[in-house]
Amino acid sequence: MRAVVLERHREPLRLQDRPVPSPGPGEVRITVEACAVCRTDLHVIDGELPGGTLPIVLGHQIAGIVEALGAGVTALRIGDRVGVPWLGWADGTCTYCTSGRENLCRRARFTGFHRDGGFADACVADARFTLRLPPGYSAPEAAPLLCGALIGYRALRLAGDGHRLGLYGFGSAGHLIAQVAIHLGREVYAFTRPGDDRAQEFARDLGAVWAGDSTSLPPSELDAAIIFAPVGDLVPLALTAVAPGGTVVCGGIHMSDIPSFPYRLLWEERTLRSVANLTRRDGEELLALAPKIRLHPRVVSYRLEDANRAVDDLRAGRFDGSAVLVTQP
Repeated sequence: MRAVVLERHREPLRLQDRPVPSPGPGEVRITVEACAVCRTDLHVIDGELPGGTLPIVLGHQIAGIVEALGAGVTALRIGDRVGVPWLGWADGTCTYCTSGRENLCRRARFTGFHRDGGFADACVADARFTLRLPPGYSAPEAAPLLCGALIGYRALRLAGDGHRLGLYGFGSAGHLIAQVAIHLGREVYAFTRPGDDRAQEFARDLGAVWAGDSTSLPPSELDAAIIFAPVGDLVPLALTAVAPGGTVVCGGIHMSDIPSFPYRLLWEERTLRSVANLTRRDGEELLALAPKIRLHPRVVSYRLEDANRAVDDLRAGRFDGSAVLVTQP
């Protein structure tokens, strides 16, 4: 099979021929149809996340079809349409796992970071952490749901039920969670890179009541804000924009250092918190909700052999929505 491999940090990905993997006990082999490219992949490439495996096949937003079953797998069948997210394995026995917080498992293993991911024609995944895809979505459309929408959905829940929601960063996660929030009756305020008129117009097209650059204050105080951009300087700006009692959620797995800020920005019972990874429950809830609200990812497709171009385009912000590597015609 073909596989796109990261051999060394900060070097281009390499397209290789590899043996098709065999599923072990409790695992399934999946024919990958599409895999979305995430900003977390950029952090892995750049060596900004400690503890990963090299060489590694990147990609943790996998959409495909179950092709083979390992010993003991009964919940899935050959031919099932499935997705594989970032959280690829947890021990199931620790305090975090047994209290519904498997996203915090100290022994967790992550797809495209510890376990080979979906920038390939096939991959192996733990059947427990393999999610059934909703009907009505092609593989390229379903792939961004496995991280951009899923992590965004967890961040939205942690942000609370406030009416006015700010989204800092309007890429894959931002444009998907804006749709969910608007469906729930929220007002969405979109913050983009300064001068990014295209992204601001995209946000307004999706129903945002206001869009501007990240250094601007919105016309109304926000009840909550989610920061998807990995920029620590946005934290004081978001705290300034939220009303007393509001919540700011940092939605990325990596962020540049947060600068010092005066206590008055946090005072009046404002909350600053982070989102760490995801749980299977998050995935099941989001994937059940997606077809009901007609959640629609905007997808820019690339061939598997063009993975480096997809990564470069994501880094430079050359498109709106989600980049997706399509492996099957």
